[in-house]
Amino acid sequence: MKKIIILSLKIFFAYILISCSYIISTGLVEEENLSSNTALVLGNKVELDGTPSNRLQARLDRAAILYKDGLIQKIIVSGGIGKEGFDEAKVMKNYLIKQGINADQIIEDNIGYTTEKSANNLKDILESNTAEPILIISQYYHLPRSKYLVKKAGFQNVKTSYARYFEIRDFYSIFRETIALPYVIILNR
Repeated sequence: MKKIIILSLKIFFAYILISCSYIISTGLVEEENLSSNTALVLGNKVELDGTPSNRLQARLDRAAILYKDGLIQKIIVSGGIGKEGFDEAKVMKNYLIKQGINADQIIEDNIGYTTEKSANNLKDILESNTAEPILIISQYYHLPRSKYLVKKAGFQNVKTSYARYFEIRDFYSIFRETIALPYVIILNR
């Protein structure tokens, strides 16, 4: 029995090591050409004062930089009503407008409560134009699962760009993704 427990622990830790390595290395790699018609910025926490959390602000800042560099033409901000009571997509749009982004180039997805919902909403927003290049912007550890779900929604040309923000909480988030990524792959088969 002891040998089985030890073997199980070795397998578990090997899986965690390999999964974490995959998530980190995949999430931190960007294509050389990030040029896309549309960027999808995935939502995150809005603070109690109605401002984007540091994580969310970093995502929006990345989108603003890519927009101002001419690499994206329009930005979809996707999120739901968080437990703080704010519409994430609306907060995100207002933040981008304050950063000098033209409001006409920002599309709100107010029902993107989950990453999967945001991915599926793209078809309606883009009127099923699944050939259009999509650039997903989120935290690096979130990008492998996000890319999988956007491709699962039918989009063929999916690129990713990570927010330039790192925090101690990333360790928890990376571990969470070692469970979430295989879960959505198995669930969506």
